[in-house]
Amino acid sequence: MDTEFNQVQWHDVASDEAGQRIDNFLIARLRGVPKSLVYRILRKGEVRVNKKRTKPDYKIKAGDAIRIPPVKVSAKPELPSPKLAKVAELEQAIVYEDDALMLVNKPSGLAVHGGSGLSFGLIEGLRALRPKDTALELVHRLDRDTSGLLMIAKKRSVLKALHAQLRDKEMNKQYLALVRGQWQKNVRSVEAPLKKNTLKSGERIVRVDAEGKPSHTRFRINQRFAEATLVEASPVTGRTHQIRVHALHAGHPIAGDPKYGDAPFNERMQQGGLTRLFLHAWQLSFKHPVTDETVSFEAPMDSSLSTILSELTRI
Repeated sequence: MDTEFNQVQWHDVASDEAGQRIDNFLIARLRGVPKSLVYRILRKGEVRVNKKRTKPDYKIKAGDAIRIPPVKVSAKPELPSPKLAKVAELEQAIVYEDDALMLVNKPSGLAVHGGSGLSFGLIEGLRALRPKDTALELVHRLDRDTSGLLMIAKKRSVLKALHAQLRDKEMNKQYLALVRGQWQKNVRSVEAPLKKNTLKSGERIVRVDAEGKPSHTRFRINQRFAEATLVEASPVTGRTHQIRVHALHAGHPIAGDPKYGDAPFNERMQQGGLTRLFLHAWQLSFKHPVTDETVSFEAPMDSSLSTILSELTRI
């Protein structure tokens, strides 16, 4: 059943809430409200900060008085059963865990959160596995088809500290990608602005566009094969589909990419055993927000990725 908030809410921002964007604050507070509605009430000026209109990217400050208009929200969805096979498998995917945070080797094909027809995603599954950890939140995201290290904060203070590292580019994320052709030795960096587009079909796609947001990815050759190259990619910025679009822009689409890839190349890789996008977040380094110690973690590739590399080595 839907729950309806029939009156205006007022919220005074606490010190531990400061620093986050107001759109993210509202999305977290109004669980069950579609994101489109959150942005609509922001756009229409129905949300006020200190009695003034605000933009989605405004970063709230301690002491801010936020006016939230009446909205209709769906009842909080039930978490999946921790006994459900896909949820139970997440326990084996946890690479590291302490009282502050958790690192998970996310499998390809699993969305980071539910929505758009998905009953649940990784974060909902983890909340079901860890019901006592009431503040679990994603620190960053991975595309549904991308596998690898994903970090989850267990406390609001930890989330803020890790977001600061992301913002200040103090966190190092390394991906492995198998791309078509021979990557040029001199192409060590791709800086190309990226812009989100929506096609007539409704499909969302990202393209290099002069009017897009500044985007930067570093690349390094890891291993060469007859018709492909395994590269390490390190995103300096964190745009949607950034590595995939920058690899394509460099002339080397990623193997198994249904959106930005090369169909004949994908078909040949599939014949060799590749059943998914070959993009894996294999290493993550950052300062632990509690100990202030620099830590580094790695996640192994799944069998689909290692199999195709073995096949290519034989060519």
